[in-house]
Amino acid sequence: MDRINTFVQTYLGSARIPTVRWEDIVEILIISFLVYQIMLWIKNTKAWALLKGVVTIMLFLVVAAYFEMSTILWIANNVIYILALGIIIVLQPELRRALEQLGRQNILSSLLPFDSNKIEDGLFSDKTINEIVKASFEMGKVKTGALIVVGQKLSLSEFERTGIEVDGIVSSQLLINIFEHNTPLHDGAVIIRGDRIISATCYLPLSDNMALSKDLGTRHRAGVGISEITDSLTIIVSEETGKVSVAYRGELYRGLDADGLREKLQLVQNKQTNEEKKRRFWKGRSKE
Repeated sequence: MDRINTFVQTYLGSARIPTVRWEDIVEILIISFLVYQIMLWIKNTKAWALLKGVVTIMLFLVVAAYFEMSTILWIANNVIYILALGIIIVLQPELRRALEQLGRQNILSSLLPFDSNKIEDGLFSDKTINEIVKASFEMGKVKTGALIVVGQKLSLSEFERTGIEVDGIVSSQLLINIFEHNTPLHDGAVIIRGDRIISATCYLPLSDNMALSKDLGTRHRAGVGISEITDSLTIIVSEETGKVSVAYRGELYRGLDADGLREKLQLVQNKQTNEEKKRRFWKGRSKE
């Protein structure tokens, strides 16, 4: 009993419960969220394999430190900065993509009570939606492969320049003719901005997301790839199955029907409802 009392007085007597403020709780939640997002990012890129390699090296160094292998520890201490720089160079595309995704979150616009860049009638018309939906499923019936990129606020000019300028009003007939087999414009992606087809035969970056199904071809990976680095929505018509899929914000939604595709397009249309228009009107009146 005396030993227990001595232990308590020695080790627990000076212990005290720290004061937890609400700022500390918020800080813990923010750090937890950031760590979770970083782990998700690592898992979906080639950084996952690299991380496993780094962990293996760290375990080896722990063993070397335990057995006091001074030469190995000296080498590790002198090359650690070179290794850190090498990791940054290897992961440069993934780091750039992560920063671009962070920039697309529009945090400031969600906090501010107004958005001066919002278009009341949407980025494109309902007629354009109907024409895209009609063309997609008409091509799906005859298994004509297609890749249609619908742009939003971020510029797609660097990808538009890789193709051939079209600058035509969106219509189902034009889209079907572009992707018809053995025509000059069928290979590559079509980029739509507003109610016009800007370019055809455009080259898109391929996604290296390892979570994507292995049975997906180049067309689907290109659709996901462009959605990872821009705010665009990409429609993919499979040449093998005729099914229609949508890639948006790095996610692939497969096997959509006409209503599902129309719903996805309306999501990026950013068209204000009557209630939103009234709210915007009264906010404008309040500033006068």
